[in-house]
Amino acid sequence: MRKGNSLLAALILLFSVTAIAQNNGTIKGFVYDKKSGEPLIYTNVMIVNAKTGVQTDVNGYFSISLAPGSYTLMTTNLGYDTSTIDVNLLPNSIVTKKILLTQKETVLKEVSVSGRKTEKMTRINTGVTNITPREMKLLPSAGGEPDLAQYLQVIPGVVFTGDQGGQLYIRGGSPAQTGIYLDGVTIYSPFHSIGLFSVFETEAIRNVDVHTAGFGAQYGNRTSAIVDIHTKDGNKNETKGIVSLSPIMGRFLLEGPIVRSKKDNGAGITYLITGKHSILDETSKTLYRDLGPAFSNGLPYKFTDIYGKVTISGDNGSKLNVFGFSFNDKAELDQSSIQNGILVKNLGEYEWKAKGAGATFIVSPGSSSALIDGKFAYSKYDISLNQKVGLPTDTVPRTSQINGFEAAINFTYFLPDYSQIKYGVEVCGLHTALSYYNTAGITSTLNRQGTIASVFLLYRHNFGSKFIFEPGVRLQYYSELNRLSPEPRLGMKYNITDDVRLKAAGGIYSQNIISTKSDQDIVNLFSAFLLSPDEKIYDTKGNAVKSNLQTAYHLVAGVEVDVNKVEFNLEPWVKYFNQVDELNRNKKLVSDPNFVAAHGWANGVDLSAKYVTQRIYLWGAMGYQNVRYTSIDNKGKVQEYPTPFDTRFNANALASYTLGKKRNWDVSARYNIRSPFPFTQTQGFYENVNPASLGLQTNTLQTNGTLGLMYADDINGGRLSWYHRMDLSVKRKFKLTKKSSLDATFSVVNVYNRNNIFYVNRITNKQIYQLPIFPSLNMTWNF
Repeated sequence: MRKGNSLLAALILLFSVTAIAQNNGTIKGFVYDKKSGEPLIYTNVMIVNAKTGVQTDVNGYFSISLAPGSYTLMTTNLGYDTSTIDVNLLPNSIVTKKILLTQKETVLKEVSVSGRKTEKMTRINTGVTNITPREMKLLPSAGGEPDLAQYLQVIPGVVFTGDQGGQLYIRGGSPAQTGIYLDGVTIYSPFHSIGLFSVFETEAIRNVDVHTAGFGAQYGNRTSAIVDIHTKDGNKNETKGIVSLSPIMGRFLLEGPIVRSKKDNGAGITYLITGKHSILDETSKTLYRDLGPAFSNGLPYKFTDIYGKVTISGDNGSKLNVFGFSFNDKAELDQSSIQNGILVKNLGEYEWKAKGAGATFIVSPGSSSALIDGKFAYSKYDISLNQKVGLPTDTVPRTSQINGFEAAINFTYFLPDYSQIKYGVEVCGLHTALSYYNTAGITSTLNRQGTIASVFLLYRHNFGSKFIFEPGVRLQYYSELNRLSPEPRLGMKYNITDDVRLKAAGGIYSQNIISTKSDQDIVNLFSAFLLSPDEKIYDTKGNAVKSNLQTAYHLVAGVEVDVNKVEFNLEPWVKYFNQVDELNRNKKLVSDPNFVAAHGWANGVDLSAKYVTQRIYLWGAMGYQNVRYTSIDNKGKVQEYPTPFDTRFNANALASYTLGKKRNWDVSARYNIRSPFPFTQTQGFYENVNPASLGLQTNTLQTNGTLGLMYADDINGGRLSWYHRMDLSVKRKFKLTKKSSLDATFSVVNVYNRNNIFYVNRITNKQIYQLPIFPSLNMTWNF
């Protein structure tokens, strides 16, 4: 079966390449914003007198093969003037064009509709949501600071822990099962402990693709979801920047040319640098002290993010990006405990640091219609949770690290009628380290390293305007497991009419990175990573598994319906996690296995609706999911249980309206409601005296032990309270000069001051809440 899948993919590739007539010529090139030089993605390039066309990719690149002759290229993009170019194509020739589009003040409705309709009818997009900075800015944002972390929360199938915690769960998957990529480079901790903000600067983002299920063969080593983020290049023509200040943070962005192009969008060197630093731990003590103890004592969150990028561009559109980043986060958790009947105040100190550097490149060979892109990068992620004296023993990892390199090269061929062939090779070397202890007081330190080698092939064929067929296959070799994983993928779409479209996608997925979260923590900020262990792992039946590689199967279907400018999308989905390696809850002795092989099902259905005009943006999404695992509990028994992120119902509503003759006012509102997270309940307490650690002469009748916890038999048998919140914001844009403006944004988070639970201290039973009502004012200078 596996050989058959690989053979089928190879035959498809061979048939597609040879089907193109040998004397055909090729028209290729890039489409740019004329003012900034930024590539324009998903732009329609139509061949008027051939009734065919293509769309640009995330690099603004297009390529199309045609019979020799004279053609007219018409390029359209929402918000830009249409460009028309005449091209004379000779046999076996390659014509390269650089198309510059000029922004226009008034957007024609028919262009807007046409642009969106073309994308829907030529791309499968099952389980995919595309996000732009413009959409992120429409959302009411804490402190007036628009951020990807806040917008992700309104996407169907996405669940966050709230405005504190910074944990992202996508359609039944844990954070470790979701790959987050910044220009193709893995970011292991993309969200800060105050869950309103990510490490990414909104103004530096070109676009974001969120794949919630059934993603294609170009992605690997994750079994649930993908968030693919692309940053823009620095401005080629002039120095531009942003300076922003709010009670939450200060941030800046600066971009411009280092070596200016001598002609429109010609060769040059640009830079882009961003930075942000939180000040909420100090401002909360003064500006918000009347809002309650949570503010008067200072919110215990700090973060600093720095990102820099230099882009070297050639005349033909080829370019090299060199980048580096440093992301840091600190938080304190109230971990008070009772000792000898006395409440002892203690704080858990949580911190992570992420650093990395690398390069990405794009090459457009003059003698080929292919686009070649690649990457090489190194990154390191360290995390620690230091607990002080007097805390109860619990299954809490202490320190973890993951570091390594990533390298890849990909080749893309654009075919007529929006068809495409893409293949590539990727190599990744990783090292992980983890130190933790469990309820039996046993400390374990695990170190693992390995190399992953991958090849993939993806083919998309559009049969006219009705049917899209997209098979793919990925082969991944995991060196530390000596395991080759063939992973077929498939996507399809059928356009019943221009307004009704059916779609489906699915595949096999694998990963060698495991999560170390404990379901005995009501809320756990600690996100540690570990490569699949080399020790023997047993499943729930007591049998040794054939491989320690984790695998999953996806199937997602959907229907898209457009009714009177309202875009509906309904997607039922299911994921079967055939193997999930997790920490052994029943480890009582050092000799006991560290891990156990669990398995589980996740299924659900999501519905979204969107309505967009020049002044109005309406978005609504609601979904139901059920996520259950089967594993071994702390008494050695097999148990089926809901995962810690199994919130069954989640709904979001977003509305934004632009006012004024000059459209310089924006008013927006967002409402979110979701059902409770599950947790393992506390059954009782006991005095924990360990003679083995205190010595053989220990008098257990006179020695004072530490306070131990007894957990309920049912894993995640309890539920926290429902979560719901409304946010509002008003923004006014002031024109200062021809090239500068000032944005003033007033926002209120949690308008009706809902007490949403963040976590509960197991010892004192103290409830720690998410943010209360939180007003703020932001000033942003654009120049």
